[in-house]
Amino acid sequence: MCVLSFGERTPEEIIAKYEKVFSRVQRVSYAPVIAVRGRNSRVFDVSGRAYIDFTSSAAVMNLGYCDPEIVKVIKEQAEELIHFTFIYGYNVPALQLAEELLALSGFKDWRVVLGLSGSDANEGALMLAKGFRKDSRVLMSHAGSFHGCCVGTTTVSGVDLSVKVSKIVGSWLKSVKVPYPYCYRCPLSLELKSCGMSCVENVKALIEEVGPEDVVALITEPIQGDGGIVVPPENYFTRLEGVLRKHGIPIIVDEVQTCLGRTGKWFGYQHFSFRPDVMTLGKPLGAGLPISAILGREDIMNSLPEFAYSFTLAGNPLIARVALRGIQLIKERDLVRRAEKLGEIVLRRLSKLRDECSIVGDVRGKGLMIGLELVKDKESKARGFEEAKKVVWRAYELGLFIMFLSGNVLRIQPPLTIEEEVLEEGLNILEKSVKDVEEGRVGDEVLAKIRGW
Repeated sequence: MCVLSFGERTPEEIIAKYEKVFSRVQRVSYAPVIAVRGRNSRVFDVSGRAYIDFTSSAAVMNLGYCDPEIVKVIKEQAEELIHFTFIYGYNVPALQLAEELLALSGFKDWRVVLGLSGSDANEGALMLAKGFRKDSRVLMSHAGSFHGCCVGTTTVSGVDLSVKVSKIVGSWLKSVKVPYPYCYRCPLSLELKSCGMSCVENVKALIEEVGPEDVVALITEPIQGDGGIVVPPENYFTRLEGVLRKHGIPIIVDEVQTCLGRTGKWFGYQHFSFRPDVMTLGKPLGAGLPISAILGREDIMNSLPEFAYSFTLAGNPLIARVALRGIQLIKERDLVRRAEKLGEIVLRRLSKLRDECSIVGDVRGKGLMIGLELVKDKESKARGFEEAKKVVWRAYELGLFIMFLSGNVLRIQPPLTIEEEVLEEGLNILEKSVKDVEEGRVGDEVLAKIRGW
């Protein structure tokens, strides 16, 4: 086993040094886990303590940490060819991966762009849509969305942080945000049974107000991720697609967080019976290595000049080969179906917890992408910001690494490979942590130890 040397530094000194060396714009902390080793669903810190990881490192490690097959491919390819330019020359793994992605999508006449992160995939998708709709000037997206940290993706993202940043750095094009069907907290203050899908009518009215010919595209998440794991009603996207198709407005589906089995389908949009025009992939695609992809209609994907959206390290043969092997492993191990099955177990357990605990307001999700929304009380639904921090800290103390989104929604996204007994252990810790907070056994002093977002 490889042992990393930290010199004379204590864990506290390492964390303090982070604050001095790295810019604040790049990271925010939850629990002070300094990871040195990972095996499937567990990570180990500098002291050797193990933590069950319910985050998959922000929905990246769908195959778990250091899967032997992935490690084997990395070693084999590193001995042959670590990199050869994809943008000026040719390498075979990049082609094989692109072919596999098209086959997986079912849209074999589409085209592919390879990149390095979800942010650049979504940025590229917006640029390509603008190239296709040349005279249009308005980007449409959803309130509460998060699509990345580039200028265009920051412009269209609806989370508070992105809105704040966009005001500081300026926007690329005009952006309009439409309400996402967050039924637990309906942005239109309506009830699902009687609302008549008013959020779709809202989109229709906004398109007419802006002018259909002026809308570049709608970019959306099939399940809203960083906005709080928000699952729309089943017929929402079908209705929305009808409105957009009427005006020829492209639909960009951000699958960065929902792709490759995370939701119990290969792609999140497959839960909702509609067809994207462009689709972006990221996070789990490289099994922990940086890679992204844009897949889309040929007329959109070729709308800009030759070489207009390219990155020096895109199409890296080592990472492409790892991504290809990762897809193969998901198929061989039937992990898409496994995510669906394990997700049902988690939802049952957490629904019971919701019924028992006054600070659990809502439980929602698909597959192993599940949100547990904490509140001050169920009647007011006031967001449980402090409660979320306390639960994350108590879980850390008990050996579970978990995060929250949108300030008060616990993000439950373990590896698709998590052992059932480990999943059970993690859920036991989570339940105890929530009950400890509800019963006042976690003090306010821990609030300063966690920032999150």
